[in-house]
Amino acid sequence: MHSLHRHEKLNQVEEWKLARHPLDVRDAIIERYAIEGAASIQSVEGEIERLKWVGIYPQRQGGDAFMLRIKVPGGQLTSEQAAVIGGIADEFARGPEPNPVFGDAYLDLTTRQDIQMHWIEIGAVPEIWRRLEAVGVTTVQACGDSARNVLCCPVSGIDHHEVLDAFPVAQAISHFFTGNRDYANLPRKFKMSVTGCIEDCAQSEINDIGLVPARLDDGTAGFNLLVGGGLSDGARLASDIDVFIEPEQAVELTRGIAQLYGELGNRNNRWINRMRYLVQELGPETFRAELDRRVNFSLRPAGEHLTKRYRGDHIGVHPQRQDGYSYVGLNVPVGRMAGTDLIAAAWLAAEYGDGQIRLATDQNLILTGVPDERIPELLAEPLLNVYSPTPKPFTRGVVACTGSEFCRFAIVETKARAVAWARYLDEHVTPNGNGIIRMHFSGCSASCAQPQIGDIGFRGEVANTPDGLVEGVDIGLGGSLGRDAAFIDWVEGAKPVDDVPAALVGLFDRFAAEQRPDERFHEWARRTPNADLRQTLRDGNGG
Repeated sequence: MHSLHRHEKLNQVEEWKLARHPLDVRDAIIERYAIEGAASIQSVEGEIERLKWVGIYPQRQGGDAFMLRIKVPGGQLTSEQAAVIGGIADEFARGPEPNPVFGDAYLDLTTRQDIQMHWIEIGAVPEIWRRLEAVGVTTVQACGDSARNVLCCPVSGIDHHEVLDAFPVAQAISHFFTGNRDYANLPRKFKMSVTGCIEDCAQSEINDIGLVPARLDDGTAGFNLLVGGGLSDGARLASDIDVFIEPEQAVELTRGIAQLYGELGNRNNRWINRMRYLVQELGPETFRAELDRRVNFSLRPAGEHLTKRYRGDHIGVHPQRQDGYSYVGLNVPVGRMAGTDLIAAAWLAAEYGDGQIRLATDQNLILTGVPDERIPELLAEPLLNVYSPTPKPFTRGVVACTGSEFCRFAIVETKARAVAWARYLDEHVTPNGNGIIRMHFSGCSASCAQPQIGDIGFRGEVANTPDGLVEGVDIGLGGSLGRDAAFIDWVEGAKPVDDVPAALVGLFDRFAAEQRPDERFHEWARRTPNADLRQTLRDGNGG
């Protein structure tokens, strides 16, 4: 695959990728860096960047401290895999001192159904890989300018209302791209989502590729194709380009789109070279024509789009399509849990369920295949007092990125603060008729916590106060996906973090007074003028 911008000036990262294939870094870690130490990585130009292709990022602390990301295609883990991952966290993810809120030896469930660990030393990586690969798990291309983890509805195959089980499709796509050198050098990260459910659980509208359930007039079930969605700067909802895809065509389709992106994508300016910018530049019709030239089947017009709503949350006890069985969604606030707790969850999955743990895009987990008669026994287990199937609304919906604790780009601390805010609001606010309030907290503008789709979104900022500069956040309101998809409006800028909880209490007091029957928070926020919302946030803390 070669760029068709033949005279394009390449950015520095592109030159590094041409000089040495990024996937070659794996052997270098095993044969040299793990033996000689972290400092030896600096001796090879561009090698820090190439580490991403095997799921490794340097932490902001520098030195021999890395983040390691594990890919979990479609969010499905066996209990054996989960236990191994939990054991790795308990043994290797240990910092110089415990976090005052989360302790030590923990892991993070992410919004892409991945698992991340921190404080990993480069010398431990080969042993970690050995243990992961022994149970069929990899970190390859969990990061980098290539196909990232493929999302899927976390209850694929067991959901009562799904059109088709999309997990085998997500798994096949992941298998094709993982380790595939021909498609491992794209202009930027490449995110895909596949779902057969009617509730957009895999967030198709904010992925580079979204395959959503559809049906032709003759009853054939498959997918409609959405392309060019994404968040961060230049947030964009994906475009429907009028293509119907049968499940067996999905791998070839995604390969063709990757080829299109690799050939036509911008390799000069890394700030504007995500696929959404290419879709915007070409337009849906031209994009479709370019795709038609690159796949080995004829593109058909789209079928009936079957998505009904956005859910994304599976907390609680829910009946499966298999009679006599239920799944149980557990709340893991901001996705952070001790490695030993994941081991305990793996034991519960094997003891009570079908031996599977499913990871959701809201940083929570699900135990599946539990016989209905054993549900009371499972609910009495001590671990479910920590990761509740019946959390309060704000704790249930809180999502946070890594934040300044580890990320070199984040401006503010996120995870501990998000948990504290959620608990405070659960103590002071009872939203009428709302079982969940989605509160998404990103430490910078990169949108790793997806603030644009939250009821409330936070973006890290610096706030100027009479006492000097302090950590602050921009506050946005009214986001959602699904049939009424729209991003939040950023209504308040650079608010000092200490003023946020009281301001939100004032906002929800107003919501309670003005809420219409069955109205959800994001619907109320959209119909209320931004100037009024801004003033309410300022009045709520005396500002």
